[in-house]
Amino acid sequence: MNKIRKNTENIVLHDIFDIKGGGERLALSLTDALQADLGFGKRSDKSFDLNTMHDFNQIDLGLKVEFAGLKTYNLSKIFRNKTEFLKNYKNVVYSGIICPLAIHNHKEGGNYYYCHTPPRFVYDKYEHYLNQFMLPQQLMLKMLAAWLKPQYEASVSQMDIVFTNSNFVKARVKKYLNRDSVVIYPPCNLDKFYNKPPQDFYLSTARFDELKRVDKIIQAFKQMPDKNLVLCSSGAEDSKLRLLAKDCENITFAGQVSDEKLYGLISECIATIYVPKDEDFGMSPVESMAAGKPVICSDHGGPIESVVENETGFYVEDENIEQSIIDCVQKLGVNEAINMRKACQERALKFSEESFHNKIRRYVLG
Repeated sequence: MNKIRKNTENIVLHDIFDIKGGGERLALSLTDALQADLGFGKRSDKSFDLNTMHDFNQIDLGLKVEFAGLKTYNLSKIFRNKTEFLKNYKNVVYSGIICPLAIHNHKEGGNYYYCHTPPRFVYDKYEHYLNQFMLPQQLMLKMLAAWLKPQYEASVSQMDIVFTNSNFVKARVKKYLNRDSVVIYPPCNLDKFYNKPPQDFYLSTARFDELKRVDKIIQAFKQMPDKNLVLCSSGAEDSKLRLLAKDCENITFAGQVSDEKLYGLISECIATIYVPKDEDFGMSPVESMAAGKPVICSDHGGPIESVVENETGFYVEDENIEQSIIDCVQKLGVNEAINMRKACQERALKFSEESFHNKIRRYVLG
């Protein structure tokens, strides 16, 4: 325990703080909304500095294993076996896919689950992940999914309320878990974003992961040498994407930058481009609109719940994605982007931290 608890009846449980991602930000926002303690499986220096961002007691459950598969198994065991402290709290809010397994240690009081998505390697993306591995890893994934699935479903069935981050995930929760849920969109700290006159580049902040389809954005810009693209992220496909963009002078890799640098890049771009496959929600489009910048995004999933077609951006057709990205870039120039600024900033207000906090408090605190 790192800090002394300050008269709180609430605790937020989150899987792990490994990166500076949307799920991690949301867990911290939950603690702010509820003035709650925070429990987690592990934290990394690559994630947020919890000591400066969280004022209440922190309970680190001490996960040590890093090997894929075994990491999930051990995290599951930790949440099941090392969370007896939950009985000291009136309300528990779970944020992640493994931490709900701790619910059997909190039989009295409120249990609330903020579901970013049911575990995709168990449900809708099972075949996708299976096809990424060789036979030994495939067998491990099959055993892990079969072991986790009934425990996860039993845990979710006991929740008083399930929150989801989009209507897209709400439908997934209903399909796979047969649970109704309440949509509460994730929050964006709007005050951190600002607008500057657009410079001569488009921006992608998506993680370098196969499902984010950054390769499709690169392929499109390879056909538009007069249009500049800045890629501001990193991930498992880093080397592959750099090789794909080799010798393309109009494509720049900025790497993983500080928050301040990121806000600056968003403020100066013409527009952002975000075209993931089956995205749960996607905070990047909201952050773009908060800076008054329109978004070129997927025509399905979470992004269409934040971006308004022809008002705050354009949807990319999934069937012919590269050509559709080209078409959207061609019709979204500097003047068009400037004209969308006001609509973008007004749309972003729907996803404010204040709105998120008020809705969470209403359900959890009454």
